[in-house]
Amino acid sequence: MLWIPLVLLYGILKGAREILKKKALEKNSTIEVLFMYTLLSFLIVLPGMRNAAGLEPKFYFYIAMKSFVIFLAWMFSFKAIRKMPISLYGVLDLSRVMFAMLLGVIVMHEVLSRYQVVGLLFVSTGLLMLKYRPHRNRVAPDLHPEAEERGQSVGMLYVVMAFASCMLNALSGLLDKILMKDISSTQLQLWYMLFLVLFYLVYILVSRTKIQLRSVMRNKWVWMLSFLFVIADRALFVANGMPGSRITVMTLLKQAGCIVTILAGRYLFKEKNTTHKIICAVIIIAGIVIGVQ
Repeated sequence: MLWIPLVLLYGILKGAREILKKKALEKNSTIEVLFMYTLLSFLIVLPGMRNAAGLEPKFYFYIAMKSFVIFLAWMFSFKAIRKMPISLYGVLDLSRVMFAMLLGVIVMHEVLSRYQVVGLLFVSTGLLMLKYRPHRNRVAPDLHPEAEERGQSVGMLYVVMAFASCMLNALSGLLDKILMKDISSTQLQLWYMLFLVLFYLVYILVSRTKIQLRSVMRNKWVWMLSFLFVIADRALFVANGMPGSRITVMTLLKQAGCIVTILAGRYLFKEKNTTHKIICAVIIIAGIVIGVQ
């Protein structure tokens, strides 16, 4: 049962990473943080290259597909995190459970049980409640710049980005489970991070984005992000490769990060209406618990 504490560790570190992303983006642009954070993470795992070679050609293609999915997911999530309260993003991130279940039905041809249907209703209810928060702290399609600075409302574009990121992350999780049947955690982590670096590099070259290398290298939050990224992903990949691991239970344990982000929003970023977000999170998590029965 070692996979259970490994997935729980991933969930907690995932929540911590969202906080570090928010802090890192206060000093550098989205693409600067993404590129450097991914590059540093790759360099950390590079010594394992000798144990990552020897894959069949088709697996390089599949891993590149996973990397492209994560490339898009992180572009969306970093832009959303930059513009919205971290506690709100943490609750929205729970929607990936709903997307994961739907992918299971569509791709793996799984049949939803009565419990899973009820669970999805709870998840949907909790997410809808976020739109109707008390007072002025609500998700709104129109956003005044001053309101954004006070963290009182969030543009619908960024909410859509957050949901898109969740959907793509759910797809990535499905690919992890499939790939880990045939390759090792070391192989998956190293190659997918290499492809990620290449995708961000191509984006920078094509868009002619200027990178303030000295500034981003001095951003301590980027370094911390890189280390947590490597540790968390290795824990998750190892857990995925264990025969007894159950993807439904893993999905539940990953949500520990939500509590971390809500608490951080309240005590570190002084965000408002975190009590309402906790209530929404409890409803969503209740739906997840019901759904994995």
